Amino acid sequence: MGSLASERTVTGWAARDAAGHLSPYTYTLRKTGPEDVVVKVMYCGICHTDIHQAKNHLGASKYPMVPGHEVVGEVVEVGPEVTKYGVGDVVGVGVIVGCCRDCRPCKANVEQYCNKRIWSYNDVYTDGRPTQGGFSSAMIVDQKFVVKIPAGLAPEQAAPLLCAGVTVYSPLKHFGLMSPGLRGGILGLGGVGHMGVKVAKSMGHHVTVISSSGKKRAEAMDDLGADAYLISSDAGAMAAAADTLDYIIDTVPVKHPLEPYLALLKMDGKLVLMGVIAEPLSFVSPMVMLGRKSITGSFIGSMEETEEVLRFCVEKGLTSQIEVVKMDYLNQALERLERNDVRYRFVVDVAGSNIEDGGAPA
Repeated sequence: MGSLASERTVTGWAARDAAGHLSPYTYTLRKTGPEDVVVKVMYCGICHTDIHQAKNHLGASKYPMVPGHEVVGEVVEVGPEVTKYGVGDVVGVGVIVGCCRDCRPCKANVEQYCNKRIWSYNDVYTDGRPTQGGFSSAMIVDQKFVVKIPAGLAPEQAAPLLCAGVTVYSPLKHFGLMSPGLRGGILGLGGVGHMGVKVAKSMGHHVTVISSSGKKRAEAMDDLGADAYLISSDAGAMAAAADTLDYIIDTVPVKHPLEPYLALLKMDGKLVLMGVIAEPLSFVSPMVMLGRKSITGSFIGSMEETEEVLRFCVEKGLTSQIEVVKMDYLNQALERLERNDVRYRFVVDVAGSNIEDGGAPA
């Protein structure tokens, strides 16, 4: 793995162009800085954003790109000023690895809203190098953007919590939606949505899963414990459910109408957008005016909230429902994710895939 004085050569799986196909790729990591943590990657979850980035759906992808931002690994080295972690610790790395530390969001410890945030991959670090993600043998990350995985939480289970888990936890906390007895809706039952059901139920909420068909009814209610299931194309059922929900967590990552879901909200209800959508969404203004309803958004969570959601899941006995795959299945997993053919999150067993046995040179 090298030493503090040297750069490290590592292997990841990278997309080379907007076709989005990933293949082995070798590259060097920066020298370990004073506050850096060297992480040997054990597991990395697969997020829908990995598809968006690998296939340049958002128009800003740079190649070669090693995706992956739900990273769990073992600390193998630390810089001399690292105080929070030691060699052998099992830690997590999420969506961002840098921020300015001076702006209002940074000073308020919500660094995910810093306009100078640095993404875990498809970005440029402060030293001018491209950032690369967790579909790789190792990462070097500033200690601020590392969290310790608590005892009682398996590393492969922890991986999706670093994005999907904190993404639903953060808005529920911020908007004061953690009190027992609230009635919530989860729109879309994928990686984020299934954690939304679990987290909301653990807070004592009555949870309705909203989906475009009845295919996931049994999963939602029998497997995840949802209280109700609503098919958005069933006009009668939607009308009967009008004005019943305090909030809706909207996880749908493609363009969709908002008005049918705004109608489900009570007065002062909130529709929280979480899907990354590159097209404008629309609604008529009386849908929010006549009920003082809000359409808002939320983006992942802070480092503090990430630590909180990990503790919350241990305390409540929550786990994510995952399918563990090896690295050589990564492209098939991405294709299946694009078809929504996973229950509910793929996690790549990076350490068990021997990816350093070969790779195309940088």
